[in-house]
Amino acid sequence: MTYKKHYQYFLQQHPQTLHCSPHSHHYWPDVTRQAQLDYWEDSAKGADHKWDIIFGERIPAVQQHLARLLDHPAPEQFVFAQNTHELLYRVMTCFDPQQPLRILTTDGEFHSFSRQLRRLQERPNVEVVRIACEPYQSFPERWQAAVREDCYELVFTSQVFFNSGVVAPPIKDWLHMLSESTLVMVDGYHGCGALPTSLRSVADRVFYLAGSYKYLQAGEGCCFMTVPRNCELRPEYTGWFADFANLEKPQQGEVGYAGDGLRFAGATMDFTALYRLQAVLDWWQRDGINVAQVHAYVQQLQARFLQVIDELEHPLLNRGALLADRLDHHGHFLTFELDTPAQAAELAAVLRQAGIETDVRGRRLRFGFALYHDASDYEQLKKAFVVG
Repeated sequence: MTYKKHYQYFLQQHPQTLHCSPHSHHYWPDVTRQAQLDYWEDSAKGADHKWDIIFGERIPAVQQHLARLLDHPAPEQFVFAQNTHELLYRVMTCFDPQQPLRILTTDGEFHSFSRQLRRLQERPNVEVVRIACEPYQSFPERWQAAVREDCYELVFTSQVFFNSGVVAPPIKDWLHMLSESTLVMVDGYHGCGALPTSLRSVADRVFYLAGSYKYLQAGEGCCFMTVPRNCELRPEYTGWFADFANLEKPQQGEVGYAGDGLRFAGATMDFTALYRLQAVLDWWQRDGINVAQVHAYVQQLQARFLQVIDELEHPLLNRGALLADRLDHHGHFLTFELDTPAQAAELAAVLRQAGIETDVRGRRLRFGFALYHDASDYEQLKKAFVVG
């Protein structure tokens, strides 16, 4: 089965390119083009009342889609923002800045979080414990040993590590080791829409962050977070969306918050990306596409890709350089670790000249896989190295 017919607008713009960086910038399917116009139409139709359409129709529809996608029992607990960093920092402002804040995390978290954490560490009351991801084989044991200390106000980790594709230990394996007072956040950006995920058993305990930029295929501008039910936290970083239902009431006294996920909402934003996300998820539902099918398809692509790599017998791009824990339990990109950053950059440049787009993170060269690939596409790798 091929899915390329659903991505013709993007593919026609890059007819000679094998785009192997969807984990970084995913092509948008054709259905998102009409979604751009739909936002314009709703804005024109609603005018002063466009927010009633967005909050009354569009947001609930996407919440329902995402709840099904992630097996989450409470769609109303999904809150949206333009990026995950905005949501992350809103949670962080729930902590009293005068009190000690001890954070457990890893050295494999995404750049915005790592940067924010380094900045927070300039405060005398903030302590950060970082567990090294490598060696990956021993990470689960080392992570659980740190969790068992149970002396943290915040625990933050990934579902799939962004710089390797390695899947982190399942939340259910270690969540029970923490006290109820510990706030737990999971960066699901490289898991959501890629790996079959069920949040049902942890929905009332974990803040799960993800967005549409990568595997949900709707581009930048629509990120979301799940908020545990009965959460009474009061983010200091807050905006008018966070109590949308009570806007007409006097805004005096203690600042109020919505009783659902909206308590972590911000303020005015462009919801075009949410429309695109709805279009993608509508398409998946209409055509019976689910994450398990997508994951199985990508695993088939990865297997063929590695067969081609084996045939190449390249001195640098080979299985010996593959940074992986278990390929049967892996994200949707494969990472090769070379000796130096220069090697990785030079190899990426050679591939780019042959029309193969990858991306580089230091010494690491990443190849991603998507529905708009066919297994036969990877024959193009041979042309890059003049094989045969």
